[in-house]
Amino acid sequence: MSFSSNAKEELSKISNLTNKEIVKFELIGYLISSNTSISNSKIRYSTESDYNINRFSKLLNNMDILDYKIDLQGKTYFITVDRKKLLNIIHIENEEIILENINKKEENIRALVRGIFLGAGSINNPENKYHLEISLTNKKNTIYIKELIEEFDIKLKILEKEKQYSLYIKEGEEISKFLAFIGANKAVLKFEEIRVQREMNNKINRIVNCEAANLNKTINAAVSQIEAIEYLQKTKKFDKLEENLKEIALIRVKYPDMPLSELGKMLKNPVGKSGVNYRLKKIIEIADEFKLGGNI
Repeated sequence: MSFSSNAKEELSKISNLTNKEIVKFELIGYLISSNTSISNSKIRYSTESDYNINRFSKLLNNMDILDYKIDLQGKTYFITVDRKKLLNIIHIENEEIILENINKKEENIRALVRGIFLGAGSINNPENKYHLEISLTNKKNTIYIKELIEEFDIKLKILEKEKQYSLYIKEGEEISKFLAFIGANKAVLKFEEIRVQREMNNKINRIVNCEAANLNKTINAAVSQIEAIEYLQKTKKFDKLEENLKEIALIRVKYPDMPLSELGKMLKNPVGKSGVNYRLKKIIEIADEFKLGGNI
């Protein structure tokens, strides 16, 4: 199964169904998710997950709502409830469920958000990218839920597209905090394991890329130095160089791959890396001057 499916399966097995207050809020979460639709007399929730439909039906049972119908069409389950049965739980305006004046106890908010995520939430495989998204039925509820969650220091953004609304997170740390908030503890551990590995791989790649860039820079510098020296030799200008420049030039040509610090040690009067670099730059400058028709 996918990472998202594993997280939802874990959440669907949370054993808190004896607490009717928590059950009510988780059920409300399902009902305000985008997978719930309302008609004149019915409320219907749809999902392709068997454990998700089982969780929804258990929530109804624990709220003493026993008169509902489950259908399977292709791969999709539908659970239909008489809307009158839910009017003591939810507030409906213009065929939409609207959240207002709810009990903001932390355990209730956790249950509400868990229900929304189970109802219409998803997480990308964190090995590929960080993206968690939960879809809701209307803008008012989306803004309200965002404000509730952010009271627990979890940052989300709202996506609005063609009158469809969702909350999303693209930061690894925030996704981890969100999963922990709704009780997906195993998913958090797996997510963090993947996140640490990703960050380690990214760090290694940065180091490799940096080393490759430095190596290219070193190679390019050596090529420029040797080209300048060979130009001076071919044009008979080499003998006009000062003795200390001739010495480093001959060593550089003989050892084209040697680091500057090692080249400096081979001089009669050894110098450090910066000293070698200065002399080789000087040679390039002199060669450039001769190419432009100048004199030493």
